[in-house]
Amino acid sequence: MDGYMSTKVAVITGAGRGLGRSAALKLAQQGVGIIGTWNSDAASAEAVAGEIEELGCKCAMLELDVSRCDTFPAFADEVCKALEQSFERTNFDFLINNAGVGVHASFVDTTPEQFDTLLDIHLKGPFFLTQALLPFLHEEGSIVNVSSGLTRFALPGYAAYAAMKGGIEVLTRYLAKELGPHGITVNTIAPGAIETDFGGGVVRDDQSVNDFIAQNTALGRAGVPDDIGGAIAAMLSEGNRWMTAQRVEVSGGMFI
Repeated sequence: MDGYMSTKVAVITGAGRGLGRSAALKLAQQGVGIIGTWNSDAASAEAVAGEIEELGCKCAMLELDVSRCDTFPAFADEVCKALEQSFERTNFDFLINNAGVGVHASFVDTTPEQFDTLLDIHLKGPFFLTQALLPFLHEEGSIVNVSSGLTRFALPGYAAYAAMKGGIEVLTRYLAKELGPHGITVNTIAPGAIETDFGGGVVRDDQSVNDFIAQNTALGRAGVPDDIGGAIAAMLSEGNRWMTAQRVEVSGGMFI
């Protein structure tokens, strides 16, 4: 275990699957305690908690719908209880805004309802969740916001989704500016195409899509969750304390 990391606690939204699960496990391997959230699959979240505990780290899994800003004050109270009961402390060190959904629709077919769903989960949710949890984030802590490679390259069907992720990248820079005096770093990680159940699992399950990605990626394959989980853990390491307000794309060189 890493001596620096083993004193830390991370709050990770969407920790029950995909990128969030990988980030939780990669951090736990370095000794970081985990407070994860889940929304629709309690069993998967509990399974991840078991994996983390097998690594010798403490873990608490809390239910959260990141589209429901009205629940954030109560959720912050639950985080405080988990910190006191599981970790015997009153603050945490890392916040990873990861939870998300995929909506694939052309610009002309995107509905206001789809737009609002993406807005609530990918931009409004992280904005106000960070606001609600900020009083409990340790000074000299770190925030990582999960964006997407789709803010750099454009693929039809992701206009609304990418617009929200572009917003989170701008928010990252503003948070870095405003929270910098407290020693808090704020960065964005922008994954490329990853083999998960995100967006119906199209990258993982559709071989033609997977082949297209591999052909257009410098490293010759689609990504897997551990490519991103490992990068998040690296961004939060002691050696990267001087990095803030940055967008780090982890895509294997997609569309370069």
